[in-house]
Amino acid sequence: MRATDRRGDDAAFEAFVAARSADLLRTAVLLTRDRGHAEDLLQTALVKAYRRWKRIDGDPYPYVRRVLVTTAASWWRLRSTQEIVSLPAHDPAMPDATDAVAERERMAEALATLPPRMRAVLVLRYTEDLSEAGTAELLGCSVHTVRSQTVRGLARLRALLDATAPATVLVPHPPHRPGLVPYPPHRPGQER
Repeated sequence: MRATDRRGDDAAFEAFVAARSADLLRTAVLLTRDRGHAEDLLQTALVKAYRRWKRIDGDPYPYVRRVLVTTAASWWRLRSTQEIVSLPAHDPAMPDATDAVAERERMAEALATLPPRMRAVLVLRYTEDLSEAGTAELLGCSVHTVRSQTVRGLARLRALLDATAPATVLVPHPPHRPGLVPYPPHRPGQER
């Protein structure tokens, strides 16, 4: 390989990383539930992709995304056989008062409770906007599996999010006093 070819490949790879790393990092965060692990996952996926960069035909994004997802799956398998020690955060996060951030966090926490494969299906279908067939191909499973994991995952998320929804404050009606009618009484057959 000539030095000019190598520099062209390096420039193309650097341009790809600059253009698509934010999208890949978002996917990695949703898959790993941790920004630090997501950055490690993305770095590993990019190193693997760089090693095969000359052999990638067409748009490299689907290839790198597949490397990202399969590497995450390998890490899940590895972590499931190891003891995980949870250490307290050295820098406690300050709560954010905005509703949008709180809702995103609530969704991320609910997503984190799902099994890894179900979480991967939902992330690929709804944040990466892949079709059922594309998700099935990427994960190496059938379209039926993607459908069933999607239906079950969404049902679990609905149940979790409904259970953790902020409580609605109900204001009781004022006590009824004899002789006072708060609203005109409605009789059946009578229009309001």
